[in-house]
Amino acid sequence: MSNFQVHPEIHQSGCRERAMANGAVGCQVGQSIAPEDFRRAMGSFASGVTVVTAAHDGELAGLTANAFSSVSLRPPMVLVCVGRDSRSERIIRAAGFFAVHILAADQEEVAERFARNSGAAKFGQADWSPGPSGTPLLDRYLSRIVCRLSATHEGGDHLIFVGEVESLGIRPDLTVPLTYFQGRMGALRPRLASVDSL
Repeated sequence: MSNFQVHPEIHQSGCRERAMANGAVGCQVGQSIAPEDFRRAMGSFASGVTVVTAAHDGELAGLTANAFSSVSLRPPMVLVCVGRDSRSERIIRAAGFFAVHILAADQEEVAERFARNSGAAKFGQADWSPGPSGTPLLDRYLSRIVCRLSATHEGGDHLIFVGEVESLGIRPDLTVPLTYFQGRMGALRPRLASVDSL
């Protein structure tokens, strides 16, 4: 293992020079990274858009999330990141179940509603029904993944919920996903030709 270390100020200075030469907006190191800059940087990673739902003792929870990923194939597992101390975090933890709905391109209004409204108001205009565990299941989705909460991990100002998949729903009639990129939602353009044909 090398003992070579770069002093933070020197590294940051060199980073700034390279960023300016490459036309980048800025360059920050370690604890000096501002939350808004980190958000902008992460906004460059295009992702899908999901609505995560749960219910406990008659309380409904739902949130729009793009911090979602598969974890394992055997057994099938996924993870979703939820803001610490949020109402949804409390209900998911208490319920022990949650559902992830991967949204189709024409469901931007659904994503906006679950992102902006609070409590049961999120479900007021949504077509849904309770699943076997009481989890609210939206009727329309690209894919729907119902999970039993398997583990919870600390993740800064968020908690990482890992769920073991109990059931799946896939809508073959819906093929274009809703995506999130640089703070905006939109449709992913369908592939017009295969790589092999180019």
